[in-house]
Amino acid sequence: MSKSKTRVVVAMSGGVDSSVAAYILKQEGYDVVGIFMKNWHDSSVTISKDCPWLEDSYDAMLVCEKLSIPFQVIDLSDDYKNKIVDYMFNEYKKGNTPNPDILCNREIKFDLFLKLALKLGADFIATGHYAQTKESSYKGKSFFHLISGKDNSKDQSYFLCQLNQYQLSKTIFPIGSLTKKHVRKIAKDNNLITAEKKDSQGLCFIGKVKLPDFLQQKLRPKKGDVVLIDKNHKEFVKNSDLNDIESLSKPYCYDPKEGKIIGLHNGAHFYTIGQRKGLSIGGMEKPLYVINNDVKKNIIYVGEGSNHPGLFRSVLRVSSKKIHFLSTEKQVMNKKELKARIRYRQGLQDVSVIKKDNFYYFKFKKPQKSITKGQFIALYQNMELICSGVID
Repeated sequence: MSKSKTRVVVAMSGGVDSSVAAYILKQEGYDVVGIFMKNWHDSSVTISKDCPWLEDSYDAMLVCEKLSIPFQVIDLSDDYKNKIVDYMFNEYKKGNTPNPDILCNREIKFDLFLKLALKLGADFIATGHYAQTKESSYKGKSFFHLISGKDNSKDQSYFLCQLNQYQLSKTIFPIGSLTKKHVRKIAKDNNLITAEKKDSQGLCFIGKVKLPDFLQQKLRPKKGDVVLIDKNHKEFVKNSDLNDIESLSKPYCYDPKEGKIIGLHNGAHFYTIGQRKGLSIGGMEKPLYVINNDVKKNIIYVGEGSNHPGLFRSVLRVSSKKIHFLSTEKQVMNKKELKARIRYRQGLQDVSVIKKDNFYYFKFKKPQKSITKGQFIALYQNMELICSGVID
């Protein structure tokens, strides 16, 4: 099929990345359609009068007009609330730390949006992610690989770690082989209105809302103790003598009687491991960091200093029910020189993988800071993302 007869529906966000993605596809001769997803307009959980989706959809429309491609807005807000926002609130309520951007990609962009695009006659969808795909063949069957973006500082493969083979086979990442600097130059050279627009810093599709403020709209404040744990606590001493991978994977367990109450917080569900800001407790020699949040007892445990042992663990585990392979498990478990990251922008870390009973254990060469339940770990080899999972 010729490119002129291949329809690609682009997820237009109103930013420079998706704008240039649409431009590149148009220049390459594809039949391009731009669609903006309206995924949030619930004023009950906004903290300002800003309406970012209106501004973004207008910019997306202007880019499509400039490129002479069709444009429309679709409303997926009900699905977004049910699949992303409600899940996010429930996870925080349980003391977990979800990643709404990964969920948004899995449940909205590459599921609902993809299905809608196919109904509009699309052969592929495209987004402005800094990631790449590669197709290979094994025993007559095609496999699609997710590769990191060329720009290491902007690589977004981590956010795509839950995609499956079908989704990858139907997706094009036009700017994955470019740097951000090059993308902005293309936009500027072609007078795209988004050329100098700043990157979005808010929640996926919710926009200019700070997470703590967003959570406080739905989760009620509840005063509780902030307990300081000494760096020589028995949990850290015990952990240094362990060799059992299952025991090493378990979070540290603290008793409030073994620490010192140094203040109050507004609700354990508002805090996550590794958090520094928002405690509002002074008088310490070093900054305080959250090392555990007990939502059942409503207690926050903190440690003094960024090198506090309560922030570090060398092993984490993922339930077999929550592991996701982008190709096949056999291909992953046979690979060597594996690396992983547990958050976006984190450098890749050396890791080994062990399957035991109903869990996959990820053992890092160097202890990792702020391993948090509910977050995602992504596993790589040679810049290819091969599997991911929800940290237990």
